[in-house]
Amino acid sequence: MQKTLSALALSLALLLPQHTTAATRMDFSNEYNHSSIHAEGDGYFIDKVKELTSNEVTIALHTGGALGYKSADHFYAVADNAIQLADTLAGTLAGVDPIFALSSLPFLVRNEDDAERLYRLARPHYDKVFADNDQILLYASPWPASGIWAKQEVASTAGLNNLKIRTYDKNGTLTLKNAGASPVNLSWADVVPQLSTGGISAVLTSAEAGANASFWEHLEHYSAIQYAIPLNMVHMNRSEFERLSPEQQTAVLEAARQTDERNWQQVRARVAENYRTLQQHGVAIKEQLPTEFMQELQAAAHTTTERWLEETGERGRQILEQFRQGS
Repeated sequence: MQKTLSALALSLALLLPQHTTAATRMDFSNEYNHSSIHAEGDGYFIDKVKELTSNEVTIALHTGGALGYKSADHFYAVADNAIQLADTLAGTLAGVDPIFALSSLPFLVRNEDDAERLYRLARPHYDKVFADNDQILLYASPWPASGIWAKQEVASTAGLNNLKIRTYDKNGTLTLKNAGASPVNLSWADVVPQLSTGGISAVLTSAEAGANASFWEHLEHYSAIQYAIPLNMVHMNRSEFERLSPEQQTAVLEAARQTDERNWQQVRARVAENYRTLQQHGVAIKEQLPTEFMQELQAAAHTTTERWLEETGERGRQILEQFRQGS
């Protein structure tokens, strides 16, 4: 009887694959709406990972801050492997390293081509900070350019005077304070509640973000000041990455490379789509702003850039020199 059971066990073993790879499941946190440009890019990445790993690696995307994490929480949550991946607004990481405030420096880039070139120049510095904190930077997710959403048209510094306006990082807070506004730095999850209760009456963000959050229910005007084209960054816990097989690691990095390229192409087409949505909901879009107003905003931004250069030292000077030489 024992010999029969042993023979049966051997026969079954021979029928099974000799090398099996355990399926891996990871959680991915994103503070923004499921229809946002960032969540769409993250969905593309997840699909690519599934395809390139033959469904061996499954990633569950949690949008709208469903896991309870805001962008400001993501860096250490990923470092501690409380979540395995996160899509994080770069400016919220400036407290970790001021290099992350680069993409939101006011009036530095003129368009998406400039923004992508700046990102490529700075990418090695971003990679190093993540690597030093047990993480891997996978790809960037650029925003369309930031403008000003408000109840009344903002086309002069008089319109900014004491305006309670939400900013997304300290660059915006300092710049708009210099311009005469009363800025409030808020995480995205807190914006609509503050609009609803009157805590703020304007928002520094893109047409994209406002469209996703139906800002027209609170704000009727959008001034396209082209303040900055800030980045979100998608990062992954290094230990979780290293648990993958070499083939799976290669697949994840290839999916990230393809997503990075895809995201930069998508952002170039997004503004026209956003503006159509705003117009359909009665939002007045101001694209041609008075030269005097823009000059005053740029003057208000000067201190912000100088402070960033002081904080980043030689790294910051080198990046801006390389960027400006190519302009």
